[in-house]
Amino acid sequence: MYISDKLRESNIAEYLLYMWQVEDLIRANGLDIDRLSTGYLSQFGTEGEQKARLVGWYEELINMMREEGVEKSGHLQINKNIIIMLTDLHLRLLRTPKFADYSSAYYRILPFIVELRAKNRQGGGEEKDEIETCLDALYGLLLLHLQGKKVSSETELALAEVSKFVALLSDYYKKEKTGELDFD
Repeated sequence: MYISDKLRESNIAEYLLYMWQVEDLIRANGLDIDRLSTGYLSQFGTEGEQKARLVGWYEELINMMREEGVEKSGHLQINKNIIIMLTDLHLRLLRTPKFADYSSAYYRILPFIVELRAKNRQGGGEEKDEIETCLDALYGLLLLHLQGKKVSSETELALAEVSKFVALLSDYYKKEKTGELDFD
């Protein structure tokens, strides 16, 4: 089973961040399956059918990225659809008083979301909904950590709260998928 499959089942937000990393990894390798195979996929030590399936999965993603015109930036529609589902769930959770813990977590991070959206607009970025803004911020923090760059303690604290909120949304998403979430 692929990492992506495990993450999709266990934590949809982590899955999405992983898939964004995969998109960037593919871009960093020039959408070239041979470069990916020799420079990245070879380190997994897969052989035979397992290797063929892994390479095939990356080839499918490369083809989708080309077809959807996201070779340089942006996200695959399959990943955008997850954001749409998460946003829909987010709005339904906010409208229902039964989920006061969720509403409380949301209102606690709302000032951070407003600030992040304002910075994105100032930087000429496109308008994104609140959930995508949260995920973008977490992905940006992940990239900074991977590059060994430091962020301010205020940013770390703010994004820790955003992370908790996104984790709560992911938990509700999982419960909804398994039929455990009851809006009545």
